[in-house]
Amino acid sequence: MIRRLYAWTLRQAGGRHAPAALGLISFVESSVFPVPADVIFLPMCLSRPDRAMRYAVIATVTSVLGGIFGWMLGHYAFDLIARPILESTGKLGAFEALRAAAGEQAILVMLVTSGLAHMPPIKLVTILAGVINFSLPMFIVSAIVARGARFFLLGWLLRHHGERIVAFIERRLALVTLGIGVLAGLAYLALRSFG
Repeated sequence: MIRRLYAWTLRQAGGRHAPAALGLISFVESSVFPVPADVIFLPMCLSRPDRAMRYAVIATVTSVLGGIFGWMLGHYAFDLIARPILESTGKLGAFEALRAAAGEQAILVMLVTSGLAHMPPIKLVTILAGVINFSLPMFIVSAIVARGARFFLLGWLLRHHGERIVAFIERRLALVTLGIGVLAGLAYLALRSFG
């Protein structure tokens, strides 16, 4: 199923309805869809660099709206809707591990790291934020900052550096991800010591 969704997402990047597909995928990625919006966002920006910032706006707005939907699923319908979704995608164990470690500062750090680098997957964090009743206004602000930073930075890089930046990211993905994880861990420790 995941492979079919991935293939469908890639096909959407080249179509005339690509902006609508980007909006849809960005929305559902933040609550239920297992394929990140980057799969359609990156090829769209590479094929039309002049529209990269427009695509970043679409992806940011719809991703934040999807995050709000994920928060509401966690807050109002966890057992009815969110738990079965997590079970069907094999993410319930990861969700429960995050839930055991969750607190206000941890959620804030996870919102930033998942928004920037998909660590942990954004849908787990949005649902978890609703389950633990994380402040919805703070959730929205952090989602705008993290998701916006990700999409606008990627859009700007792809607009100005195209294929070279994609090759750089692919070659050094593990190192980039590790660096973001270390920074997130340090930010979490700092928040705990000052909180």
